[in-house]
Amino acid sequence: MKKINLKISTLSVLSLLSTFVVNAQTTLIHAGKVLVGTEQSVKEQQTLVIEGNKIAAIKAGYLTTQQLGLSDADVFDLKNQMVLPGLIDMHVHVTFERDATRNPHQWVTEYEADYALRSLKYLKRTVNAGFTSVRDLGSSYQVIFPLKRAVERGDIVGPRIFAAGDMITPTGGHADMHGYRRDITKATEGGGLGVCDGADDCTRAVRDVIKSGADVIKITATGGVLSNTAAGVNQQFTDEELSAIVNTAHHLGRKVTAHAHGTEGIKAALRAGVDSIEHGSFLDKDTVKLFKKQDAYLVPTLLAGATVKEEVLNNPNMPKAIAEKVEFVAPKMEESFKLALKNKVKIAFGTDSGVSKHGDNAKEFELLVKYGMTPKQAIKSATVEAAKLLGQSDNLGDLSVGKQADIISVNMNVLDNINELSQVQFVMKGGKVLKQ
Repeated sequence: MKKINLKISTLSVLSLLSTFVVNAQTTLIHAGKVLVGTEQSVKEQQTLVIEGNKIAAIKAGYLTTQQLGLSDADVFDLKNQMVLPGLIDMHVHVTFERDATRNPHQWVTEYEADYALRSLKYLKRTVNAGFTSVRDLGSSYQVIFPLKRAVERGDIVGPRIFAAGDMITPTGGHADMHGYRRDITKATEGGGLGVCDGADDCTRAVRDVIKSGADVIKITATGGVLSNTAAGVNQQFTDEELSAIVNTAHHLGRKVTAHAHGTEGIKAALRAGVDSIEHGSFLDKDTVKLFKKQDAYLVPTLLAGATVKEEVLNNPNMPKAIAEKVEFVAPKMEESFKLALKNKVKIAFGTDSGVSKHGDNAKEFELLVKYGMTPKQAIKSATVEAAKLLGQSDNLGDLSVGKQADIISVNMNVLDNINELSQVQFVMKGGKVLKQ
């Protein structure tokens, strides 16, 4: 039998295979309006070309697969929608949700798996609300990092997670355990890996938390509202401890964010070199100057303040120590936010979800605009500015060629009505459609 000699060059085969792979993973989105680039200028009648998990092109007009030279592509018709980059919430706690009616002793009756399984619905609610990335600022390392890996593998549905794991806190500080006998809290690790006292011990704690998987270091620079202790909201770490924490984290390539309410505690954290302040409830002119000198961000979490302010009126079981701090702190958050905004402090979006309901994250936008931001500024705080604070501007935060295809849409122009962000219609994360 005569042999047939088929001569096909290696280059031709690779070219054919490459074309097949790209075309098989190509998605087109026809967008009526779209916020494009870091300036988020509004363009109309655009075609977004997604190849794999990234944006390959943004072209004028509603182009077809034939016009783009593609043999096949999935096409999503969002011609009656406004398309935006996926949103980023820079302060969440995805492993729990505050519930005034829950058993207060739940933490000693459940295992880590209970928290992880309960978190699945929180993660799904969050991404369905249009938040394709979150920064979790305080969850047990035994729960949050397995959840993060499960999302990355595609085992569960949820936003991209950047996590702090256990918070760094002094003994008796905001992130330590309060309200129970010492032998009980000791048996359950109290505040976790991050409890430390003295500069050397705080250096050890930062290293330990990073060893557990932390992407960012979260510290409690001051007392907190929801810790069951009448210790106020003033500075808790010493200046030496704060410097040791920040220097160690920065040397190990991690940014540091500080939970901070009281004025002197905020100033101390900023002087130590933290990258951002969470809450920032008591700002003054000197604090604002420090923000700008240190090039630090404020993550105001206005929704958390509004949520606990409402709870104190409706929850008779709220401990007295917490209720008194709520009444003292919550009214100051609006005033401090307005001061920061007026003085052009850099602001990144964060809700403290877990205190408020997961999936209600967009309610923060309403408060940001109510207290003085333009809708565009508010959206940028949850996209461009949040990505900068994450150190992810090359990958996330805006719709530009080469960046992750994190894309959402709403029915109307959000620059006219920010409340539309509470009704997200379409969600794509990394090129995969999660909601439509």
